Amino acid sequence: MLSDFQRALDADKSLNPKHVPYLVRWVRDCYKFFRKAPAERLSLEQIQIYLSHLKSTREDWQIKQAEQALRRFDFFLSAKSAPLPVVADCNAWDQILAQTRDVLRVKQLALNTEKSYLAWIRQFQRFLGAKSPQGICFDDMRRFLSYLAVEREVSASTQNQALNAILFLFRNVLDIDTDETIDAVRAPKRRRLPVVLSSKEIQQVFAAMDGTPLLMAMLTYGCGLRLNECLNLRVKDLDMERGLVIVRSGKGDKDRRTVFPARLRDDLAAHLLEVRTLFDNDRNQDMNGVFLPKALERKYVNAGKEWGWFWVFPARGVSTDPRSGIIRRHHQHPSLLQRAFRDAIRSAAIAKPATIHTLRHSFATHLLEGGTDIRTIQDLLGHADLRTTMIYTHVAEKNTLGAISPLDR
Repeated sequence: MLSDFQRALDADKSLNPKHVPYLVRWVRDCYKFFRKAPAERLSLEQIQIYLSHLKSTREDWQIKQAEQALRRFDFFLSAKSAPLPVVADCNAWDQILAQTRDVLRVKQLALNTEKSYLAWIRQFQRFLGAKSPQGICFDDMRRFLSYLAVEREVSASTQNQALNAILFLFRNVLDIDTDETIDAVRAPKRRRLPVVLSSKEIQQVFAAMDGTPLLMAMLTYGCGLRLNECLNLRVKDLDMERGLVIVRSGKGDKDRRTVFPARLRDDLAAHLLEVRTLFDNDRNQDMNGVFLPKALERKYVNAGKEWGWFWVFPARGVSTDPRSGIIRRHHQHPSLLQRAFRDAIRSAAIAKPATIHTLRHSFATHLLEGGTDIRTIQDLLGHADLRTTMIYTHVAEKNTLGAISPLDR
């Protein structure tokens, strides 16, 4: 079996040929450690036990190489044991994709979720080759997830996206039991600190922007919003008098309240006067109302034509709703802000790999540096788990213990 594995590695053009003997050696050593023949798959727990055993005698790079070898060998074994495919009908997968789209819409999941799930299912289809959807089994998902981790080397979050999409397909369309343990090779979780701009850098970026993109960027930073949350704001979500913004159906389909910066009150009021003119023109032309979430459009037929439901940042032109086919006014496209922010970062000569989401990271970090309680920041960001918010303690200039480097004393 190991000789077959070595031939498979030799044929892999992405590998350095000098590394192949070492990868085979790690697999041989691991199976020798467990006194097993290299023909049966090891559990993830066994692999972790072996890697922990290496920590006392090996360097970090060697442990990573051993992990890579075992992940590749597990994928090799799973592919060898895969059943022969059942040849697919021409339209079988098209029907499955159409059914999946219908179920996603019945469950009223977000359009971005729909696009993501369908894209992953298409990748799953390509991975299975000629196999019919009627012949799919749970082990196909294991092999696909292992392929993503080993061959594609995707991140843990990307692999989880694929897992959620395939589980949705199995549970809601194919009616396949998903209670089995998903004993696939999992992509390693890499801990990355968020990119944060200093207050000075924030001001430099804003100085290089103007118009609606500037107002959107300032609101994103000042309220700690995600890009989609900024784009999806409705007029009724702003409570400038009380200094509040209501974020509706944020990540996880949850509502939350966050702070509204008083500094933006006059600018946003002037912006809304212009938006009101656009709204009045739409009403005078008897245009269709804006999109309403969930079942509100059926329950309140004309609510989409009310000022309170109008977008804070509406698009200048109308377009066709991708789901209903109705011609209506949507919110601004994400690229408007993304492009303006990218150009501003370049103009300000900032070398950090900053994106719009960096403004949200900076909001949280600057609040923490200013003494705001971590629990309050968690609520403002809408994090379900405090551990997600705690990451900002690692990038704040002054941590929560107030520790100062002895070099600075």
